[in-house]
Amino acid sequence: MARPRRASLTVLPESVPQYELRATTRGPGRAEYSIWQLPVPATPHVTRPVRVAGLRDRNLELVEHRILRRLAREGVKLLAQTSGSGQPRTYPLSEDAALSIGLLFRCLAPMRNRDRMLAVAEGIEAMEREEAGYWLGMAMHRRNPRRVLMALRCLLTDAGRRG
Repeated sequence: MARPRRASLTVLPESVPQYELRATTRGPGRAEYSIWQLPVPATPHVTRPVRVAGLRDRNLELVEHRILRRLAREGVKLLAQTSGSGQPRTYPLSEDAALSIGLLFRCLAPMRNRDRMLAVAEGIEAMEREEAGYWLGMAMHRRNPRRVLMALRCLLTDAGRRG
C-alpha cells in the first residue's frame, strides 16, 4: 500500500512576513535605525512598506551595542556609511529579530531615564518570540498604543527594581 506523501515544511520567502532594517547616518553620532515591514503575499494587507519603529541619536547610542550584537547573530553586518550621506542602507531581517528590535525601538523612543531604558532593553532581550510579537502587535494595532507601551515599560522597570 502506498503511503501518502507529506507536504514539505520548507519556508518560502513569499510565505512569511518580510522585514528590513534601514540604517541612515547624518553625521558623526547622528545615526538612525528603523525597521520596515515589506509587502509580500504572506501579508496581503501590507501594500507598501510600513514603518514598524525607529530609534536615533542619544537613545540609539545607549543600546546600539545590543542591537549590533543581535544583528551579528542574524548575520547582518552594518557597513560604514559616508558621513552625512542621508541615504539609508537596507538590510534584510528575520521576523524574530524584527519583532524584538522593533519593540525595543518603540519602547525606548520616548524615554529619557538611562537606568530605566537599560532595564527595558534587558527585559525585551529576555522575552521569547511570542511575547515580543504580542507586545509589538498590541503597540501597532491598538487604538492607544502609547498606553500599551507605557504598561510594558512599567512592567519591565518595576520587575527590575524588585529583583
